[in-house]
Amino acid sequence: MLGSTIDKNTAMKLLLKNGRVVDPVNDRDGTYDVLIEDGIVTRIDRDAAVDAGVTIFEMPEGAVICPGLIDMHVHLREPGQEHKETVATGVASAVAGGFTAVACMPNTSPINDNASVTELILDRSAQANLARVYPIGAVSVGQKGEQLAELAELRDAGCVAFSDDGRPVATALLMRRALEYAGMLGLLVVDHCEDPTLKGDGVAHEGYYASLLGLRGIPGEAEELMVERDVTLAGMTKAAVHIAHMSTRGSLRAVRDGKARGVRVTCEVTPHHVTLTDEALVDYDTNVKMNPPLRDAADRDALIEGLRDGTIDAIATDHAPHHADEKAVEFDHAPFGIVGLETCVPLMLDRLVHGGVISMRRFVELLSVNPARLLKITGGSLAAGQSADITVLLPDLEVVVDRAKLQSKSKNMPFDGWRLRGGVGATFVGGRLVYCNTGVPALAAWTRNH
Repeated sequence: MLGSTIDKNTAMKLLLKNGRVVDPVNDRDGTYDVLIEDGIVTRIDRDAAVDAGVTIFEMPEGAVICPGLIDMHVHLREPGQEHKETVATGVASAVAGGFTAVACMPNTSPINDNASVTELILDRSAQANLARVYPIGAVSVGQKGEQLAELAELRDAGCVAFSDDGRPVATALLMRRALEYAGMLGLLVVDHCEDPTLKGDGVAHEGYYASLLGLRGIPGEAEELMVERDVTLAGMTKAAVHIAHMSTRGSLRAVRDGKARGVRVTCEVTPHHVTLTDEALVDYDTNVKMNPPLRDAADRDALIEGLRDGTIDAIATDHAPHHADEKAVEFDHAPFGIVGLETCVPLMLDRLVHGGVISMRRFVELLSVNPARLLKITGGSLAAGQSADITVLLPDLEVVVDRAKLQSKSKNMPFDGWRLRGGVGATFVGGRLVYCNTGVPALAAWTRNH
């Protein structure tokens, strides 16, 4: 996964030439040229004529040009946990993974439950000047589940949604009030669904492999109970709720049923939950310890079907960096979570697109169009006049995952050495080339010459 970030002060009038443009919002899928001027998409045409002074960027064979990918669920760790990740290293990881924007969860230290923390995150993002960063504010003060945070203050400071991620919204009454308040503000409540009393001190999915290995189990019902609650409350309040990192067939069924009744419920799944199962636990590798845990094959297969039939709205990484020392302990004591910004595209192209589960159009919907729509942020479209946030995908690129080459400060993931088909060619944010995969000869040559 070779690549480089590009001088972020460089801006050019660019013509992305002869790429397959996949833009579901504008019902476009075919070979086009995309003209970028002053950070804006100004024209999409076939065999576009260009004026002098426009730099031509010939796309590699098979390249797909799509609206910039958006990860609506990441942990950037700053402030307070900079030994795991910083905003700067997180957005470097994002653009290397093809993401032009990320929405970061509030479980920092201190918690992002007030405007000053939100403003710090946005300041660090502006300094890094790579991917766009959209903070998600806490639902409750200190994520303690007791007192509703000042949601309007958080919205005004720049938060695009609210979540107590890492913890569920503690009570039905608090969730009702959060939905009502967020609904008035026009923003989404994102919930990490689990019943903590049923989860207990579990560390892995309650099933065959946890029993075999002597690990304390987390039943799927711990998630499903909270999903059912949230769907019911969203119906009651007529507000929008989004189920984070959904992992079980029962949760999928609850979301599907809610949608059929007209409830404003949406959901996301992670690449690891549709790629791995709890069988991966057999080596006690703490890099497969995550929350929600890897489930059994029936759950995994149900999520894949949910991607196929349209029930699932988005793919999000739940990028959760941890220092190597924190993971190098007994399984019971290791923290939950894996990094995912730089492995998402290869995994999903290999397993879902090349696996015949979804089309390239649906891939773009799940990773760009729908996240932009749900969070009401810039992106998701390549229409003329839109900011030139663009991802260039190379669907047939041979990728070997190498944790040593990750841009993320942390390397905790179980895919090291995996050989996958499909990767990222380049990432543009506001018309600036902020990442180019120099492992591709044609791209390396272009960057040398420009």
